Amino acid sequence: MDGWCEKGILALVLAVLIFTPLAIGAVKTWQWLVVEGLTLGALALWMLRVWIAPKPQLLWPPICWAVLAFVIYAGVRYFQADIEYAARREVLRVLVYALLFFIIVNNLHRQESKLVLALTPVFLGMAIAIYACCQFVLKSDLVWTMHSKYLGRGSGTFIYPNSLAAYLEMLIPLALSYALVSRLGHAMKIICGYAALVMVAGVCVTLSRGGLAVTAAVLIVMSIVLMTQRGYRLRGLALVALVVVVGLAITPKLATASRFTPRGETHGSNAPDDIRYAIWQAGLEIWHDHLWLGAGPAHFDSVYRQYRPSKNQLDPDRVHNEYINLLADWGIAGAVLVASAWALLAAGIVKSWRFVQGSQNDFARRSSNKFALTVGASVGLIGILLHSLVDFNLSIPAIAIWMVTLMALLSSQLRFATERYWASMRAGLKTVATIFLAASMVVVGYAGVRAGQEDYWLRRAAREADYSLRQQQAYEKAFAIEPQNPETAWNIGECCRTRSLLNETDKPDALAREAMEWYQRGIKLDPYNPYNWAGCGMCLDWIDAEDAASKAEAAHDFERADALDPNGSFTAALVGRHFTQLGDYAAARSWFERSLRLVWKDNELPAQYLTNVEKWLADGAAKQKPVEAGGKVGETPEIKQK
Repeated sequence: MDGWCEKGILALVLAVLIFTPLAIGAVKTWQWLVVEGLTLGALALWMLRVWIAPKPQLLWPPICWAVLAFVIYAGVRYFQADIEYAARREVLRVLVYALLFFIIVNNLHRQESKLVLALTPVFLGMAIAIYACCQFVLKSDLVWTMHSKYLGRGSGTFIYPNSLAAYLEMLIPLALSYALVSRLGHAMKIICGYAALVMVAGVCVTLSRGGLAVTAAVLIVMSIVLMTQRGYRLRGLALVALVVVVGLAITPKLATASRFTPRGETHGSNAPDDIRYAIWQAGLEIWHDHLWLGAGPAHFDSVYRQYRPSKNQLDPDRVHNEYINLLADWGIAGAVLVASAWALLAAGIVKSWRFVQGSQNDFARRSSNKFALTVGASVGLIGILLHSLVDFNLSIPAIAIWMVTLMALLSSQLRFATERYWASMRAGLKTVATIFLAASMVVVGYAGVRAGQEDYWLRRAAREADYSLRQQQAYEKAFAIEPQNPETAWNIGECCRTRSLLNETDKPDALAREAMEWYQRGIKLDPYNPYNWAGCGMCLDWIDAEDAASKAEAAHDFERADALDPNGSFTAALVGRHFTQLGDYAAARSWFERSLRLVWKDNELPAQYLTNVEKWLADGAAKQKPVEAGGKVGETPEIKQK
């Protein structure tokens, strides 16, 4: 029975490793719920093994303490977070990653299991790389049935090409290692070598500068490692020669292709360097202001607007540098815990190094699957650490989970060096382990059920007509399930405000006041969002434009919005619109001009208003109440790029 449970855990973990890259990285809610479900199944089988195994043991290398400490720290920061919803989602991800780490270390440390866990993603990566090459050759923008914004660049089953590059650069060293230094049969070695070459081609067609540089770096690092090992020096030299020849052959062609290929949206993983550096600077400023504990889990994107550089008007989501992102969200305390985990992992690799190498005679060293795993996984992790300097790939669950898997496989190698990290599980330890596993299952399971129900109604709302009553009702049902989501509260407020402007009810003023109530809820749930404050101000402009108290309150609301987003083009346009409602066209003109200075291209709202304002000023019609400009009355331009 215990053996069947172990095989079940292996199957569930493999399902996670296969599903996440195929499901565009598992970035959508329903995809993440699948990951949570598979993890819960593995936890249940592990808990069963604790009680039915003849001699249950716990493998607890030193890195496990650092992982557990970060989970506890994440839980503490969750209860201190300003935006509960964002923090909860981030902390749940941290918990799932940690659980997968513990599951692999304690249940999949046998050589057979490790081989399956290592080679299955290698062959999957080869298949995804072939798909990316087809996208590149055919100039296809399809990722499954979805359209990518990166036409002419291969992205495989990921949306962003850089994500594919980051995923493959962790697999290429593993494939080469098994091809060069493992004890696999000749046929399997050839397949692994072929897989490595195909994945290198996959990285090339992504046209990711960071991906190409990191891939070259990890191949060179691997060559150096092989050249320092007796018996593998010729293979290391051959690998260096191959890298140089291939690099010289393909670099001019890739440079030409990249020159004529769109780099994609500026807020994505291919942001121009000047914008990327500006985002890094904003991240460092956020860290400086929240030095020790950070702004909060997944808070960077919300806090960012206060530090927004004028050259970037879209929400970046992440810092485009995982190290700065770590400091901005988690502070020095979180960074120290993460660094300690990596340091303990490195110490474990050093300690187990000579124990995983094949036996040596006078002529050569025997091949070893343990050594192949250690070399390939270690170099792959070096790759993702390097790429994290210029991208935010660890926000993609597929990439983060594979990184965690490599760390777990390497950590379990310590069992070959010493027996000191094994603990016999007697009644007391069994009870503690069971309580921890059961509590984790309850937390993840309950959160998953709520997230699934909320996601159902949010997707229903997305299918309805914008700002319609049916859309509002769907949002309200989602909010009833998840009353901590500030974006849902804002969406309901937008529906109410727009329907009030369109006079869809007999009492439009009452509907506008209802919109204000939803905006105020949004302010409480996310104090960093300027658009809730602007929404309240727009409602006051609509229902009480002549009342002195309402004017003062609306002015305060727009001042708060501007303070939360001082370099926001859209926020500046909304403030300018407020002054047109007051009839202060001179002030309105300055705000619209400011909005256009921040974004001069395809910025229709301030451009159309400015045309009217100039006309009103020229005609001397300062006291004339303006009509709505910029399209349908009450229409709200999309604020956040999804």
